[in-house]
Amino acid sequence: MNAASAIGRARASKRDGCASAGPAGDDRAILLRLRAGDEAAYESLVRSCGARMLATARRMLGDEDDARNVVQDAFLSAFRSIARFEGDCLLSTWLHRIVVNAALMKLRSRRRRPEICIEDLLPAFDGDGHRDVPEIADDEACDVDEQLDRARMRERVRACIDMLPASYRTVLVLRDIEELSTEEVAEMLAISRPNVKTRLHRARQALKTLLERDLGPA
Repeated sequence: MNAASAIGRARASKRDGCASAGPAGDDRAILLRLRAGDEAAYESLVRSCGARMLATARRMLGDEDDARNVVQDAFLSAFRSIARFEGDCLLSTWLHRIVVNAALMKLRSRRRRPEICIEDLLPAFDGDGHRDVPEIADDEACDVDEQLDRARMRERVRACIDMLPASYRTVLVLRDIEELSTEEVAEMLAISRPNVKTRLHRARQALKTLLERDLGPA
């Protein structure tokens, strides 16, 4: 079985669903075919899950080429280790974990790029403990719902998420977008649960600041 060729033939698919996330019986059936080296099963799995896996990698890495390379490496890794898959979760869930871990490894291997300082994006407080909020005239106030439609807002949010330091962006993506639990994120990142919660809180605050700046008056 040539896993790389299966990926190559299935890349053109734009389906967002994941067939392996269906009933448990369907999952077992495709698993048996995969373990038997059924090339059509490999192609089907890549076709049905590839779009979702690519979206996950793209959100974490912020780079299309890196995301595609990570997904290909993740699928190859999954194909090579399919015999060790114990079936204690859906194939789609297993693949998702592999892609997330591959993206995390890619992030760790990157040369450090210049990043904004997270402290500059967090709320400031005066000597009396009151939050220091810049004054904005009422007629200049920005209402996201009125100023941008949903499609434009999603683009702005994605762009602002990409600006966050990697350690904060990763936690935000895994918890708020990929909807992993605090425990799962802590395990994947090898940090404590309180650390996950702290990073998530700070990332949300920083994202709010970036959005307010981005959507403010010109």
